[in-house]
Amino acid sequence: MAVHGDKSALIVGAGGLGCPVAVALAEAGVGHLVLVDGDRVEPSNLQRQTLFWPADVGRAKVEAARDRLAARAPQLRITAVAERASPARLDAMLGGVDVAIDATDDPGFGFLLNDRALSLGVPAVLGGVVRFEGLVLPVAPGHGGCWRCLFEDEPAPHEVASCGDAGVLGAMAGVVGHLQAASALDLLAGSRHEVGVVTTIDGLRGRVRRVRVPPSEHCPACHGAARASAPPRESASCS
Repeated sequence: MAVHGDKSALIVGAGGLGCPVAVALAEAGVGHLVLVDGDRVEPSNLQRQTLFWPADVGRAKVEAARDRLAARAPQLRITAVAERASPARLDAMLGGVDVAIDATDDPGFGFLLNDRALSLGVPAVLGGVVRFEGLVLPVAPGHGGCWRCLFEDEPAPHEVASCGDAGVLGAMAGVVGHLQAASALDLLAGSRHEVGVVTTIDGLRGRVRRVRVPPSEHCPACHGAARASAPPRESASCS
């Protein structure tokens, strides 16, 4: 799906999810990408993070990704932010973009992005991948349930394993990242048909499910009371 070059997207995380998201949005014609990640390229990243080459080891991920994307899409404007998306900086990062994508390795960061994006009226695509499983959920103000409607509250520290802790099938990160990009392109094109529909993928059993998430009457994000004082989480890319 092609979109106008005046559209912009915030991608938080430039790892296993962020790489396919960034490539897909760039090749679809999105005019401006804001890439946010505080990590550097490691040798273990190379087998699944397709924007990085062996010569990039030790470089900031966002800088290596910027250079590779610029070669593929010269018309693309790229803002590389070599830091983690802290709560204090997230609102400023969301300002001026048309869609935001969570491509991090933090099971709880989706709650922060969900709340702040909905509060600021920015549609977002939440998602995650671990081992052989992944999920994607696009959210937008006033259209269906959100991440907090689905999961209610942030997990306690170490309650949910990240892909860095539990491992991830590289191909699964690519599948989930491309689904996130497809959802982001739908949102950029003005479609809200898929908002509030969670897609889950079980790569081990070859199952894909799509379920509409109903808005919760108790959800503070959906009812305009998103918690501006969310717990101080910083993002980490799906490594």
